[in-house]
Amino acid sequence: MATQATAQRRFSFLQIAITLQTLTILLQAVSAGLLLTSPYGETLHSAGARVMYGASVLYVLAAVLAWKPGGGSPRPVWHASGFLVLASVQVALGIAHIPLVHLPLGVLMFGLSVLALARR
Repeated sequence: MATQATAQRRFSFLQIAITLQTLTILLQAVSAGLLLTSPYGETLHSAGARVMYGASVLYVLAAVLAWKPGGGSPRPVWHASGFLVLASVQVALGIAHIPLVHLPLGVLMFGLSVLALARR
C-alpha cells in the first residue's frame, strides 16, 4: 500500500512539473507580446526565460524521481531531457536575437509541453 502511495506522489510531482513548465512557456508568449509593446517587456521576458529554464530542469528531476526508484519506463526521462535541450537552444537563440527560429521553436515547445501534460 505504501508503494502505491509513493508512486502516486511521484506521479503527482511529475504532473506538477509538467504543468509548471507549460504555464511558464505560456507566460513567455505573453511576455513576448509585451516585449514588442512596452518598455518593461524585455525585463519580464528575460526573467521568464530563467524561470522557464528552471521549470525544464525541474521536469527532468521529476521524471528521474518517478522512474528510478520504481523501475518504470525511462521514456519520461528522455522526453524531459529532450525538452531541456530544446529549452537550452531556445535560450541561446533568444540571447542571439534570432527571432526567425526563436519564435517557431517557442510555439513547438508549448505544443510539446501541452502534449506531455495531456499524456499525464
